[in-house]
Amino acid sequence: MRTFSPAKAILLAAALFASASIASAANAQEFSGQVGVASEYVGKGIGKSNGDPSVNGTVEVEANGFYASAFASTAKLSNGADAEVIVTAGWRPEAAGFNFDFSVQNRDLPGARPGTDSNYWEYQADASRKIGPVSTRLRVNYTPDGNGATREAWWIEAQGTVALSKATKASAAIADRSADGGAEYVAWNAGVKHKLTDRVALDVRWYDTDGHSYGEAYEGRLVGSLSLSF
Repeated sequence: MRTFSPAKAILLAAALFASASIASAANAQEFSGQVGVASEYVGKGIGKSNGDPSVNGTVEVEANGFYASAFASTAKLSNGADAEVIVTAGWRPEAAGFNFDFSVQNRDLPGARPGTDSNYWEYQADASRKIGPVSTRLRVNYTPDGNGATREAWWIEAQGTVALSKATKASAAIADRSADGGAEYVAWNAGVKHKLTDRVALDVRWYDTDGHSYGEAYEGRLVGSLSLSF
């Protein structure tokens, strides 16, 4: 059985410590979570469940702009991994009309074959602002040593969202992935998210990249997902 790496354990301990600290500030704390199912798990524009459905879940605790979260999804990756787990610690300040989100993330791929470099760190910064009817977000994600043979890698993404009604939003994003020793491509997606109830939402989205030569995971796909928030 595969065990977590020391780096993952350190960040998980930090997240648990942050959660405990936040829990002590009862008036400021905020807990949230989400469980969902999707026709396919997609990450950074590419398919990660070999065309099969996936289930996922997220939990987060936040206070005074600081937060800790954990995300997990089933997956089917080329290195044998059958899941992806992301533990995050971050800060969401506001300044000059922008909403920022600065975070440190640890990605782990349980089930990966022995000897596979399947645990790595990412550093991410988001800047969001509403411009007229469009909610915009710029994301910069960096890893000094990525999955497998990938070393330094960047993911830079621009996203725009427009409300079509009180319950429905349309959004689109385009991103560039550059990597030393890994796949380099441009990815994009466009879709609609509709709230069926206050807690249940349906998202239908088209994903594609210009990296079809890398394999089926990089080809276009229509993905439907259903999520329950709490």
